[in-house]
Amino acid sequence: MSERLEDIAAKMVADGKGLLAADESTGTIKKRFDTIGLVSTEESRRDYREMLFRSEDAMKKYISGTILYEETLFQKAADGTPLVDIIRAAGAIPGIKVDTGAKPMAGFPAETVTEGLDGLADRLAKYYDAGARFAKWRGVIAVSDKLPTHGSIKANAHALARYAALCQQAKIVPIVEPEVLMDGEPGTHDLARSEEVTRWTLQIVFQELAEARIKLEGMVLKPSMVIDGKKLRKASVELVAEATVRVLKETVPSAVPGIAFLSGGQTPEEATAHLSAINGYDLPWHVTFSYGRALQDASLKAWGGKAENVAAGQRALAHRAEMNYLAAKGSWTKDSEKAA
Repeated sequence: MSERLEDIAAKMVADGKGLLAADESTGTIKKRFDTIGLVSTEESRRDYREMLFRSEDAMKKYISGTILYEETLFQKAADGTPLVDIIRAAGAIPGIKVDTGAKPMAGFPAETVTEGLDGLADRLAKYYDAGARFAKWRGVIAVSDKLPTHGSIKANAHALARYAALCQQAKIVPIVEPEVLMDGEPGTHDLARSEEVTRWTLQIVFQELAEARIKLEGMVLKPSMVIDGKKLRKASVELVAEATVRVLKETVPSAVPGIAFLSGGQTPEEATAHLSAINGYDLPWHVTFSYGRALQDASLKAWGGKAENVAAGQRALAHRAEMNYLAAKGSWTKDSEKAA
């Protein structure tokens, strides 16, 4: 595998393939397991992730890389094979979530700033030795008629830039993830407000990246789509795609090799439909997916925590991954779902 940042970044977004986000914290995956009545233990978490990573159809054909939680990066499969080796054997790149979460921002009610910069350089060296070649950091931007504040966007953008600089120094490709919340409170903002905030956020993010001397060719952007609030949700697929493309073209330099969208509370089918519509435009970047729930939900339910259902879980993952692969090529339709 090439160690050049720009080569790794290009591979992460090439040929319609996208990223499987399997970096849920221990607390988050417990909530997911609760939905299928499964107790979250180190072993059950390992079994679930192993089921995903051994899905050959999904991993070899449609997945370029996998974002891992720290526990998973160092785990071994039931037969003793390191999970990162299973990922690499499928031709995918192992990655790692490195932030420590969004915490309340002092002096800024209802807003957060993401933490995790302390000691990050040392952690990145450890992650690199364990096989990680890209990393992820998520900044969270709340939206209402009064939020976000400039201070909140600036603080999160600065943290993203500092993280990105440390990653590139460690020969790790940074995924820069500024998420403008669709499903936060109050969740009633319209498409125009989402477009305004997303444009503002990305402008400040790229200003901070420039000041931090980030090599744009050696990063991947993971933004939210321009979409109205979860409690409103009136905008059509076409309007979401149009607004998203407009903002990206106004704010994202063409030197960035790829954009891998987060699903951000959309249903799996919505996330796929929006991605395909966005790829119907002429774009200067590879535009693909970096989905968690939107890839995993059907697989988790089909698996149900039972060894006899591993194949069913893997088929469900392969199906959703294939749908998003088609969407990343702009060729998904509703009929694609029926044909699969």
